[in-house]
Amino acid sequence: MSQRTLVLLKPDAVRRGLIGEIIGRIERKAGWRITALELRDLDQDTLEQHYGEHRGKPFYEPLVAFMSSGPVVALVVEGERVIEGVRTLAGPTDPIAAAPGSIRGDYGTIVRENLIHASDSEESAARELKIFFPGR
Repeated sequence: MSQRTLVLLKPDAVRRGLIGEIIGRIERKAGWRITALELRDLDQDTLEQHYGEHRGKPFYEPLVAFMSSGPVVALVVEGERVIEGVRTLAGPTDPIAAAPGSIRGDYGTIVRENLIHASDSEESAARELKIFFPGR
């Protein structure tokens, strides 16, 4: 079943020069296509819409501060089981727990700065795509 998902390359991925490496891994996956891509700075409104469900949790403020610390690359990726697939490619949030070969396993350093966001369900993907790519 073909799906669409939001992928964000977070400020640490951009700062560390990993955009090409991560995008290359997505592009090399047979059947997946990047259908939109934009380098952008995230404003407070966008961050509140995206992470609003976490407001009040201890990690919310540091997360918003990190995500506004530099530009991100926002992508729409389409393909067969792409939601599950990109999350597997990304690996677990904790880089120590992430398997070698995953993005976080190969390049992750700390839990809070974990290189990549990928929607976790079809519902999340639909909601997040409307925030980052309205009208697409």
